[in-house]
Amino acid sequence: MLDLLPDLFDLYPEQLQLADPLFNDYGGKVIFSGEIITVSCFNDNSKVKELVATDGTGKVMVVDGKGSTTRALLGDMLAEQAVTNGWEAIVINGCIRDAGTIATLPLGVKALGCNPIKTEKLGVGEVNTNIYFAGIKFIPGHFIYGDANGLAVSEKVCV
Repeated sequence: MLDLLPDLFDLYPEQLQLADPLFNDYGGKVIFSGEIITVSCFNDNSKVKELVATDGTGKVMVVDGKGSTTRALLGDMLAEQAVTNGWEAIVINGCIRDAGTIATLPLGVKALGCNPIKTEKLGVGEVNTNIYFAGIKFIPGHFIYGDANGLAVSEKVCV
């Protein structure tokens, strides 16, 4: 299967919300889906680092970096740890770094862009709170679907 969202929107048009088309694909896995786990942070990826160290089986981390492009919230080491711990994908309203390495990993990664500068680790941020960007609300426990066509969310599983 090369596309997921067109089929899902054909089957569940009333159940899905489509995110604004702001994101680029960086991971080696373009098609993904899973339960939403959220992080809200600004130029500090401490909470992302904590979460990739946990079991991410069947889950997608959605990170609201407030659209900042001045620091990268995900790099190759955290992405590799996410793969090791079974995360399906990481969606970032912000930037990543180490894009060449991340492209080789079996992990879905969508972000606004790239920036080679890492963040400071100050322990600042919130996990599993409702976040809003790209025209939709991301609610922990709801479901997210991604492919080359974009991102969509649903309160219930669609597949």
